[in-house]
Amino acid sequence: MSMPMPMDSTKRQKEEEEEEEEGLIPGLPDHIAQLSLASLPPKLLFTLSHSWRRLLYSPTFPPFNCLYALLAPPHSPSLHFHAYDPLSATWQALPPPPPEPPLLLRHPAFLSRSLAVQSISLGGRLLLLAATTHNLTPALPRPLVFHPPSRSWSHGPPLSPRRWSHAAAWEWQPKAQLRDARFSREAVDAVGWRGTLCMVNVKGDAAKEGVVYDVAGDFWKDMPEGMLNGWRGPVAAMEERLMFVVDEAKGALRKYIPQQDAWEDILHNHRLKGAQQLVAHQGKLCVVSPSGISVVDVAAAPPRIFPVKLPEGLEPVAVHVLPRMPLLH
Repeated sequence: MSMPMPMDSTKRQKEEEEEEEEGLIPGLPDHIAQLSLASLPPKLLFTLSHSWRRLLYSPTFPPFNCLYALLAPPHSPSLHFHAYDPLSATWQALPPPPPEPPLLLRHPAFLSRSLAVQSISLGGRLLLLAATTHNLTPALPRPLVFHPPSRSWSHGPPLSPRRWSHAAAWEWQPKAQLRDARFSREAVDAVGWRGTLCMVNVKGDAAKEGVVYDVAGDFWKDMPEGMLNGWRGPVAAMEERLMFVVDEAKGALRKYIPQQDAWEDILHNHRLKGAQQLVAHQGKLCVVSPSGISVVDVAAAPPRIFPVKLPEGLEPVAVHVLPRMPLLH
């Protein structure tokens, strides 16, 4: 009764061996074939051939993007780091970071709120900039940096010096100061949009104030009234050109129209209610909310939303879009 399964497995293995003998594209050297295959959609390569699928995860092949997430068990202070592969629809745990004081997400003295964990993506890397220890002191004197191609963590230089000469030659430079303590109350992200940085002083649907930093001119100015009035939840900019917001109270996704200084409705969905983070990349938006992680395809007509199934027993804290990790051999 159980004989067909081994036979199927043997047949599949034989097919894979034949593909390897033929090469990536029969009649072409593999290095030439790679150049041709690099122009095809990763999803197509993943589905058509076993050898092409292996190529997708090779260190020598241009990487496709994955979701990198900070996850946590419910009611637990601990953090976990995972990457979601959209082609195989699977999660993979990242290698553990260097030994540090435990990064605390919740504290017994503040059961009703989560402590801030600040993370960004920059230059194809995941950076952890700030977190809290059990005694409510800063946990990271230096940023923790994860490099997907090498599957490795490292320490960045201390944040206090102005110059940062990391492998990517990053450098801190003094800029015009924002002399207003009202913008230091919460860990609110600044959103890069058309040569500016836009930020507000509080999160959520509450009344707030907003400012805009002009990068080229090195000065701060008030945020346009319409932009500020519609800033009712997390905001992100698609390649710094199109700005989106999720109205966390109404579960509404909107796009900013600068010519009208107004926000245009895109869609409403219950999964967007209570949104905590929004990430934009290549026509898609990733939303972190109490419902989990949702992906909205705003390039589709009409826009579509679909959930990302999370690892069992874990909830999302933050997400980032970065290149996939190569497979271990």
